Formats: sequence, structure tokens, C-alpha cells
Amino acid sequence: MITIKPKKGDLLIAEPSIIGDLSFNRSVILLADYNSQGSIGFILNKPLEYSLQDLIPETHADFKVFNGGPVEQDNLYFIHQVPELIPDSIEISHGVFWGGNFDAVLKLLEENKLSNSDIRFFLGYSGWDSQQLENELLSNSWIITENIYKEELMEKCCDSFWKEKMIELGGNYQLWSNAPENPSYN
Repeated sequence: MITIKPKKGDLLIAEPSIIGDLSFNRSVILLADYNSQGSIGFILNKPLEYSLQDLIPETHADFKVFNGGPVEQDNLYFIHQVPELIPDSIEISHGVFWGGNFDAVLKLLEENKLSNSDIRFFLGYSGWDSQQLENELLSNSWIITENIYKEELMEKCCDSFWKEKMIELGGNYQLWSNAPENPSYN
């Protein structure tokens, strides 16, 4: 039985046991929506080789683009902390928002009014059908934690975010923090 039920705004930390899963190995995911129909999230710690300018050259914006997950990887998504500047945003929780008016985002980028701590861009998202995430939780694929970083989440998460979360969890997880990404390299 699932002891902790996920909720919108939680972080999903990939269990070390899902090594070999190309999409989710060592991932930390912000759960952007969770309901009886399914769940949506964005991988926070998997930067791609692209900048926003590579995808939208007219922006001249050198923001990193992250792999949000394996679903709809040809679509651009974003989370941010400036709902007062981006109309039609949906609050995930604790001052972190999803989406909104993309024309407003482009204008803000053109005017240099957004920083990396304000907004994060993703190609694709992580999605689960009804009960799929619960089944993955039962099979110990994920650890659910509260987003303790609140509105400082985007400044906090980086390539080493999964390792930091393993150290925070302590115990046997701390051992995994220093393991090579592919144990066969050991």
C-alpha cells in the first residue's frame, strides 16, 4: 500500500533501482498535476544540449532547455515564478507556476525581463495514466518528497540535484549518491 499519496507540487525522486531507464534514471521530477485522470510532471535535472535560442532563434535568449520527459518531446513547456508577468499561468504550488501566455514570455525575453531563476523551459513532459504512477510507487520506482525549496526550486535544481536528494534521504540512499550512473563501470 502507498504510504504517502502524491500531490501536485511534490517532487518525485527516481529510486536507484530504475537504473537503465533512459528517461528517468537519476531524475527529480516536479509533479505539475495529479488527479484521478493521471499525472504530469517535468524532469528538473536533465539539461539538453539546446538553448532556447536554438529552438526559437528570434528570441536571442540563451536559456538552457531541459528534457521534461518522454512525452511530446517536440513541444516546448515552461514553469516559472512570475505569474504577474505571464498571464494565464496555472499555480502548481508554493509560488511555482506552469505555462501561460507564450507571446508574453517572448516579449519578456526580448526585453530581458526574465532570468534563469524566473523560468525554466522543457522539451516534453513526463506523464502517467490513471493509476500508473500509483503502480510505479508500489513497485518502488519513485520516492515522493515535498518541495521544500518552494519558490527557490529553480535556483536549487541542477545536474547534481538527484545526488543531493540521495544524500538528504540518508541511509542506503547515501551510498547511491556516489555510485557511477552505470554500475557496470564500477
